Parts: sequence; structure tokens; C-alpha cells
Amino acid sequence: MDYQQRRKEQAQQTEQAILQAAMELSRHKSFDKVSVRDICQKAGITTGAFYHHFKSKDEMLLRGFSPLDHFMEQALTAYPDDSPRQRLWRLLSTYAAFMESLGWELVTRYYQQRLGAPPSHSIDPHRFTYRAMLDCLRQIQAEEGGLPVPTPEWLADFLFRHFRGVVIDWIIHQGSYPLLSRLEQDYNLFSRIFQTPATTPQAE
Repeated sequence: MDYQQRRKEQAQQTEQAILQAAMELSRHKSFDKVSVRDICQKAGITTGAFYHHFKSKDEMLLRGFSPLDHFMEQALTAYPDDSPRQRLWRLLSTYAAFMESLGWELVTRYYQQRLGAPPSHSIDPHRFTYRAMLDCLRQIQAEEGGLPVPTPEWLADFLFRHFRGVVIDWIIHQGSYPLLSRLEQDYNLFSRIFQTPATTPQAE
């Protein structure tokens, strides 16, 4: 590994340490009450290093869900023999566990920041979570003879949009119900629907 690659890897590790520290601190007290100094102490870095990566706490919050992809990757790696459908459920259940671990208040702040930020695509196609979900759906399509939807890409985007909506409903209810059980109910319904072969209406 050359010097530039080492610098890039070190920068990524520092950024992840900052994000992880902020999330862990926010589990114990309101995000508003977590200071940059608190985050730096927890991450073992200087305030200068923090501002090298993020202009502010708010900017950090916009990028604060990037540890989700690492969390997802670890979850899938631990179960290499899962079928595509098992892997798809593991992705969604891990997603729910991650959100619940953050708590509804911090997730609320994240979405508030997203709504106030410049428009962006619904899903970043380069993210691990999206690519892993799309890979599952493509395998299901290949092994089971197709899906009753236009494309696996359409279904991956649909699932992300739907389950994001479930998270927002969970926020509105201030985390008063278990997110995982609600996602499981919806996933079981979708599984039955998506196991049904697509049909084309016959012309009269």
C-alpha cells in the first residue's frame, strides 16, 4: 500500500471513529447536548481533526448513517450460507436493529437534517446496503424464475422507500412500538406477494 492509499485509509478510519463516537454518546443524552469536544474525547482525536472531516455537527449528522453499511456488511459476513431470501431478511432486520440502537430522537434529527439539505437521489447505488439488497433480488429472480415487478432495481428502490416510511412512522410515534416486529410483518406480506408470478391481463 502506497502513501496516498495509507492516508486515505487513515482518514476513513478517523471519520468512522468520529461517527461511531457521536452515535454512542447520543444513546445516553440528547444529540443537542453532545458537544464536539465530547465527540473528540470519545473518539480519541483533536478538535482540529474533527473539523478537518466535518464543518459542523450538523454536517456530521447528514453523513452519520454511513456506519450502517459497515454494520450490514458485518451481519452478512457472519452468515455466508444464507439463501438470497434469508440474506434479504437479514439486511432488513439488521437495518431495524441499527435504527433502534440509535433511538428515535437521533433518527429524527437525521431526517430533519436530510429534509433541510439540498435534494439528493433516494438511494446511493454505490452504498453496500443497496448493492447487497439488489444482489439478493437478482439472485431470487434468477433462481425462482422472475419477480412480479418491472426489475430488481425497481423492487430494491421500492423496499428502501417503504421501510424508510416505516421508520418515519416509528419516529412519529416516538419509538413507542418495536420497529423490528413492524418491519417483519410488512416483509412477510411482501414475500407472499413477490412469490406470486407476474401475470399479463388478457385482451378481450
